[in-house]
Amino acid sequence: MSENIIGYLNNDGNIIDTQSAGESCGGTAIEFDNSSKALELIRHSTAHLMAQAISEIYADAKFFVGPVVDEGFYYDLRTEDKIGEEDLKKIEKKMKEIIKRKYKIEKYEISKEEALEKFAKDDLKQAVLSRIPDEVVSIYKQGEFEDLCRGPHVPSLRFLHNFKLTRVAGAYLGGDEKAEMLTRIYGIAFADKESVKAYVTMMEEAKKRDHRKIGTEMELFMFNEESGAGLPFWMPRGAKLRHKLEQILHKAHLIRGYEPVRGPEILKADMWRTSGHYACYGENMYLTTIDEQEYGIKPMNCIGHIQIFKQTQKSYRDLPLRYYEYGVVHRHEKSGVLHGLLRVREFTQDDAHIFCTPEQIASEVLDVVEFVDSVMKLFGFEYTMEIATKPEKAIGEDAVWDMATEGLKNALEGNNLHYTIDEGGGAFYGPKIDIKITDAIGRKWQCGTIQVDFNLPKRFDAEYVAEDNTRKQPVMIHRAILGSFERFIGILTEHYAGEFPMFLAPVQVIFVPISAVHVEYAKELKKQLLLEEIDSEVYDKNDSLNKRIRIAEKQRVPYVVIIGDEEVDKRSVAIRDRRKKEQYNLNEDEFMIQLKQQIQEGRI
Repeated sequence: MSENIIGYLNNDGNIIDTQSAGESCGGTAIEFDNSSKALELIRHSTAHLMAQAISEIYADAKFFVGPVVDEGFYYDLRTEDKIGEEDLKKIEKKMKEIIKRKYKIEKYEISKEEALEKFAKDDLKQAVLSRIPDEVVSIYKQGEFEDLCRGPHVPSLRFLHNFKLTRVAGAYLGGDEKAEMLTRIYGIAFADKESVKAYVTMMEEAKKRDHRKIGTEMELFMFNEESGAGLPFWMPRGAKLRHKLEQILHKAHLIRGYEPVRGPEILKADMWRTSGHYACYGENMYLTTIDEQEYGIKPMNCIGHIQIFKQTQKSYRDLPLRYYEYGVVHRHEKSGVLHGLLRVREFTQDDAHIFCTPEQIASEVLDVVEFVDSVMKLFGFEYTMEIATKPEKAIGEDAVWDMATEGLKNALEGNNLHYTIDEGGGAFYGPKIDIKITDAIGRKWQCGTIQVDFNLPKRFDAEYVAEDNTRKQPVMIHRAILGSFERFIGILTEHYAGEFPMFLAPVQVIFVPISAVHVEYAKELKKQLLLEEIDSEVYDKNDSLNKRIRIAEKQRVPYVVIIGDEEVDKRSVAIRDRRKKEQYNLNEDEFMIQLKQQIQEGRI
């Protein structure tokens, strides 16, 4: 076996351990590189290496689970000693020391009954075993350290030199908010040092761009724990930014033939039972009782749009029919996963539902993809598409799911659009295309989605009159471009590091009058800009000129405009262009033309 092979991929798409299968498995060799399959092995094994190092430093440490995740790997553990960020270097040092011992990573299997006896004094291992349905369990061992694990792992520690522990967090046991809080330690690992360095550099830049920090500095939004976790408040500047984004999308929807609608934010629970949300999504919903009847606050907008569709009889001539709504939804997210605007309990979807015939699926999906493309280009995002198939928890027959999935594949393949497959990642009512964008520093984000649904129209008896006068069921395409305004604004804030383009900036111009006699002209200009839907502020507080300029520039505003005697006399402006780092003068008309041209750049 080549020393550069760390695993084999069998015909079922599963990774086979080299130590148990070797070259005789007949699978495809996984090379020691940064491919997704190789990183899965490397990171899973590095998690165990980290746990071994922790067990040698903290003798009382007990471990729950240590999976591979999108951002690397983590381990959940308990120890009487508090582990903080300052302890990560010490753990890394011990990990490197363990690598020098050249342990092989070995796997052995025992019965679940034997495992329960073996770990009888370890309550966290007992919790892990309670979640394993198999009668035989596998254990991975390296030196004196061993842990329950399905694997697979690399064959030896020599593959694990390139890693970095990134942060410490808290995590409830098994994700249950009523359970014990464990310590969670995150890390990253790659096949080479250069990738680790690049990742660390990216994370340092990400800290500078943290939307929570920038949002506070720019006074965009706030959270108030007394009012409830995960519930954002939009401050005046943030509300202006959000309004601009909504208006850009509003015009783009109308141009593409969408009609605005709005549904109630609370519906009888029976509606959610009919849709399948109650059974498949009920744990994420907020339920209440009114007049002795159960109601559910909506986690999605689709039911309201179906009711609007059904209100009047529809003909095949009416299809496709496109409804859109900036719909406020509420979802019960666990407190441990809440994160600024990126994960909240109340948010607004840029939601739309397209009712069409089966023959119209491909063209409608492609129109949505074009819409997505225009939005992502506007904000400078690269993106990829992923088709997510039927999950374990789903409604509808397999044949219907197959038809919907093929419809998505055919739409993309017919136009040479590349995609990957996410097996089992679909919505409970239909397969979907997920849009994954890449920001300015290389991070990937899940945003928009396109979902083909044959199930909800059937459950709610939605019909149209076909060309042959028979009644048929429409296909329902669920679609969001941004995903949610909250999450997308959080992503945009980090993507631009708060330096929003002119057409989106919450404050686009700040006027700084040199003295009190120049304030009137500054306010006159502000009024002119307001008529053109351009937001500006006048900084005329009793501070020094230099201080007011510094404060203005910290707001990351595109233009800081100085107003003095010359500007008042000549009806001109002295511009400090922060983006281009230039200073120049324009007359009033030239300034207005320049601003309006830049505002036009925000059209889709």
